[in-house]
Amino acid sequence: MSRTNFDTLLEAGCHFGHLKRKWNPAMAPYIFMERNGIHILDLHKTVAKIDDAAEAMKQIAKSGKKILFVATKKQAKQIVADKAASVNMPFVIERWPGGMLTNFPTIRKAVKKMANIDKLTADGTYSNLSKREILQISRQRAKLEKNLGSISDLTRLPAALFVVDVLKEQIAVREANRLGIPVFAIVDTNSNPDNIDFVIPANDDASKSIEVILDACCGAVAEGLEERKAERVDVEAAGEAEQQPKRGKRGGKAREEAPATEEEAN
Repeated sequence: MSRTNFDTLLEAGCHFGHLKRKWNPAMAPYIFMERNGIHILDLHKTVAKIDDAAEAMKQIAKSGKKILFVATKKQAKQIVADKAASVNMPFVIERWPGGMLTNFPTIRKAVKKMANIDKLTADGTYSNLSKREILQISRQRAKLEKNLGSISDLTRLPAALFVVDVLKEQIAVREANRLGIPVFAIVDTNSNPDNIDFVIPANDDASKSIEVILDACCGAVAEGLEERKAERVDVEAAGEAEQQPKRGKRGGKAREEAPATEEEAN
């Protein structure tokens, strides 16, 4: 069953592309027509592409891996933060830290620094410092939180990237391409889809369009996480069931060997 329907995408304005003069010819397969100088995307293809992307994202989540969501444009930031947080996935909505993927150990050091500041604050190490020094440390902590707080749980490279607007986030896409990390992305008519593994052709400017697509994809991620949890419970239950009969057999054997009456015992 399809995760999104044609009418939902139509209402959200997912079909509106950019002006014809701004188009990228590589997006031609996804363009349905041109109206008043604006390209209109083929929503039948968008529906199919959302379903493909959602299914792949579900499998990644089910395997216990992380998907990093990236959107630094104003109209997408809050939507991406809310949706990614709802499925416990890392996200970047402030400036993309250059080398975040290609130089991941350095980014991890900065995240550890943030945790270290918290630890030293909690155990009272900073209580002897002057007000000025404490202010400097808290400012540094706030800056780290703003840029890296949302990826503090990302202890290893993500299994995939989900990007809103590949033109704006081209550095992130380039880093993922270099490392062979698959990229899921909402791609508008002015962008190049060639470096994207899962292209979702749609309007990447309208917040409603972004929200509808993220709803479908994050819904699939949530399903993957639920299935993973259910499988874990089944495995644990099977493990316990295996142990139970063994105990029963031992008990049975002991009862068989025990003397039936006092006379036999004597």
